[in-house]
Amino acid sequence: MAGLREQKKQATRQALREAALRLALERGPDDVRVDDIAEAAGVSPRTYNNYFASREQAIVAAVTAEREIRVAQAVAARPPSARLAEAVIDAVVEQYADPGEQHAAALLMITTRPALREAFVAAPASMELPLAEAIAPRVVGEDTARVLAAAVAAAVRVALDRWVGVTSEGGLVVPSGSLPDRLRAALEPLVPALDEAERRGRDR
Repeated sequence: MAGLREQKKQATRQALREAALRLALERGPDDVRVDDIAEAAGVSPRTYNNYFASREQAIVAAVTAEREIRVAQAVAARPPSARLAEAVIDAVVEQYADPGEQHAAALLMITTRPALREAFVAAPASMELPLAEAIAPRVVGEDTARVLAAAVAAAVRVALDRWVGVTSEGGLVVPSGSLPDRLRAALEPLVPALDEAERRGRDR
């Protein structure tokens, strides 16, 4: 029964984010209300508020599409013999580096609207708890796993902020440089901490 409920929740979340993106691309994000998104997805505004805190969050979620959870799943799927730091960095880069051609227009819209950029950059915060659960079996202490996961999420946020935070001479915000390179550079300072935590986990 719980599985069916979870499937229904995931289907509702997907319907809301797809409706939010479709309406935003058709009308422009400033002309889309929460009530419009809820109606297009076939749910009540109250139900909408159970899933997203704002229209910007829903629009951005259509592009990010649960990738924060997929990062944790990718880390958890790596064998224990794989180096934790490499598993984390590879998972992040794989999930964030290629948004897909279908989201090109959405990314352009996100990078040119301050509120959407803010939601886009803030999205990695939802990575912390699932990633901490994936890291926990390989380190000592729940707090250690939480701190490491929070640091990874913060590094991703910094990389995204730098990537979409460059303004051209015409005043247009444009993605700058290679996102995979920015992600790896932001995560590199965390490698010693991840290695040390993993070493202690092996020695316990």
